[in-house]
Amino acid sequence: GGKIKDFIRKNDIMIERNLEGIAEDIVSKNKRIVLLAGPSSSGKTTTSKKLSLYLSSLGVNAIPISLDDFFLNRNETPVDEYGNKDYESINAIDTELFNDQLSRLLKGEEVILPTYNFITGQKEFKRRLKLKENAILIIEGLHSLNDELTKTIDKKNKYKIYISALTQLNVDEHNRIPTTDGRLIRRMVRDARTRGTNAKGTIAMWESVRKGEEQNIFPYQETADAMFNSALLYELAVLKPYAEPALFGIRPGEPEYEEAKRILKFLDYFLAVGSDELPKNSIIREFVGGSCFKV
Repeated sequence: GGKIKDFIRKNDIMIERNLEGIAEDIVSKNKRIVLLAGPSSSGKTTTSKKLSLYLSSLGVNAIPISLDDFFLNRNETPVDEYGNKDYESINAIDTELFNDQLSRLLKGEEVILPTYNFITGQKEFKRRLKLKENAILIIEGLHSLNDELTKTIDKKNKYKIYISALTQLNVDEHNRIPTTDGRLIRRMVRDARTRGTNAKGTIAMWESVRKGEEQNIFPYQETADAMFNSALLYELAVLKPYAEPALFGIRPGEPEYEEAKRILKFLDYFLAVGSDELPKNSIIREFVGGSCFKV
C-alpha cells in the first residue's frame, strides 16, 4: 500500500511540475486567452481547473469558459452526410457570438455569457462577466486550437495548449499499449459512471469519436505553444477494477466482443489498485469519480 501510494504521488508531482511551468510561461508572456484542446478523455477538464489554480497562485485571475456553452441552438445544428446532427463540427458552435463576446471582454466591457441547456437544446443567458486588469480567460473545448474559432482575436493575446494522453508503457518487448487504448478505457469508465452508457456503447461509438478527432483536433496540435501529457503510469491499475466488469458484460457474437477481449487481455498484465489510494485532485478522478474539482 505505502509503496503504491508513493508511486502515485511521485507520478502526480511530475505532471504537476509540467503544468506549473506552463502557467509561468503564460504569465511571463502576458497572454490574455488560454486555449486548451485535446482528444476525448485526455483529461481537459481537470487540467484546465488545475491550470486555473496555478495561475491564481501567480496572482492572475483565471476564468474558465467552456466551448460547450456556445453550441448553436439544437434546431440550428448542422447535419453530417447521414443526416445526423453533427455536434463534432466547428459549425455546431456559435463562433460569431463567441468572437463578439471575447473581443468585448478584452476591451473591458461586460457581457452576459451563455449557458447551454442540454435538455432543451437552447442557450440561456445568465452569467455576467467583466474582466479585471489581471484576468486570463481559459477556454477549453474540442476546437480551441482551430484559429477559425478565435478569428477576430489578435494572435499576441492567445496561448494554445494541446493535451494528450500518450501512454508510454510497453507490456513487454513486443507489446506496446496503443496510446488510444488508455483514453478508450478512461472514457468507458466515465461513460458508465456519468452517462449511463455501457462499455459496449462506448466501444461502438469510439470509431466515430476517433474520426472526429482526426478532423478537428490532430491537425492543429502543431500550432500549440505547449504540450501537456496527462497519461499517468499508474492509471491502468486504477481503472482496471472499473473496466473489467464492464467489459465482461460483452457477450461472444456481439460486434464489440473482439475489441473487449483484446482490452481485457492487456489489462491482465496489471495489478488492480483501489481508487482509495488516489488523491482527490488526480486527473484519473475525472473518470472514476470523487474529484475535488467539479468534473
